[in-house]
Amino acid sequence: MECLFCDIVDGRVPATVVVDEPFVLGFLDTRPVFKGHVLLVPRIHVDTLVDLPAELLPPLMGAVQRTAAAVVTGLGAQGSFVACNNVVSQSVPHLHWHVVPRTKGDGLRGFFWPRTKYASDQEAQEYAARVAGALAPPA
Repeated sequence: MECLFCDIVDGRVPATVVVDEPFVLGFLDTRPVFKGHVLLVPRIHVDTLVDLPAELLPPLMGAVQRTAAAVVTGLGAQGSFVACNNVVSQSVPHLHWHVVPRTKGDGLRGFFWPRTKYASDQEAQEYAARVAGALAPPA
């Protein structure tokens, strides 16, 4: 069975990488809710949070926590929305966390997630660099 996120982790599908750590990869969503929307995945394939080996929880959640801080610092957001779907609404069956930069009045309401696009690959690279530049190192 093919997995888009495994293909990204293995370098077979290009992605705009923000977090590159031994157990976790983070990259920009190609259909972001807001620009700077990062997806974080474990490098090994697991379908859902329930399937994640316990020893990978600290590095994965540490990366999620640091990315939530980085979108604020790097993008000037006021906060972030952090979410993980398990099966229902999980468009790719590989565990992934969404870290979405938020600003008061940005129009996001409930669980309706309108999507946007980057104007170019260069713009996506600029957003990724801003978040990555604000990312604290792993503990």
